[in-house]
Amino acid sequence: MFRKYKKRILFSIALGAAVFLGFSIYADFDKLMKTFSEFNWYYLPLILALTYLNFIIRYYKWEYYLGLLKIKIKKKASFLIFMSTFVMSVTPGKMGELLKSYLLREENGTPVSISAPIILAERLTDFISVVILCIAGAFVFNFGQNVIIGVGLFFILLVILISSRKISLRIISHLERIKFLNKIAHKFKDSYESIYTLVRIKPLLIATSMSGVAWFCECLGLYIILKVYSSFTHIDVSLLAAVFIYGFSTIVGSIAMLPGGLGVTEASMTGLLLLLNIPKDVSVASTFIIRVSTLWFAVIVGVISVYFYQKYSNKNLENIGVSQVET
Repeated sequence: MFRKYKKRILFSIALGAAVFLGFSIYADFDKLMKTFSEFNWYYLPLILALTYLNFIIRYYKWEYYLGLLKIKIKKKASFLIFMSTFVMSVTPGKMGELLKSYLLREENGTPVSISAPIILAERLTDFISVVILCIAGAFVFNFGQNVIIGVGLFFILLVILISSRKISLRIISHLERIKFLNKIAHKFKDSYESIYTLVRIKPLLIATSMSGVAWFCECLGLYIILKVYSSFTHIDVSLLAAVFIYGFSTIVGSIAMLPGGLGVTEASMTGLLLLLNIPKDVSVASTFIIRVSTLWFAVIVGVISVYFYQKYSNKNLENIGVSQVET
């Protein structure tokens, strides 16, 4: 892992602990601990399996994109590279995912400017798919329509802009005239050719469908948690509600650009559960169980994958500079 990113990850862990402490006080710590103890933890492996299925589906999307750009790499290396970047899940805006591009360059010499657009395409299709998952719930529950529609329109317009070679190349030509960007202007063109390939109609539909299934798995994880609590409490949450709550909170947390959406995602999810008249302790407990099972589980998967990637590649990522990844 990167030395400078270690500090950011440790900061995110501390922030996560602070968020948990704050919500514990809000929900009454003793009552919250009792609610945690009442959860049937035999369901946790199923929830983690759904999260891991999300990772696997997104890995195949990554492989699909590599194929479109004709980037060749051994499957084992590709898998370990993809999973290793989950250690960066708690970096602001997930910018740490540029690690994928750097490691790809180390493996087969693919320029970062060629592969980095894959990360943009992944985020585009992730956002669009989550918006699609949320949109029905937003209107059924009459909440968050403006946010959902606004985010959806923004990313659709971005795709339309990228799909227009005339407009995009004109923008790049203007960037070439800026003195301090002139030396790297050719990289903009390389990156544009990659992203243009990835957002054509067929790849866009395929990748968005894959993302939709992947993120639905994590929504289903929240639904299972709520159903477990409903077995001994007077709450009743539909699958549609669980999908909307998880999806909307994920979007809001991502927009906030905080490490892993910490604080914002939890507040949004808990608030929406409270709006459904779910008791405060159950709302907070459900929020933290799903966040541990998704965000923090991803970090653990990333740490393990980094270890195995270093053994596989004989590379020590400890000494890699952040500047190398972000250029």
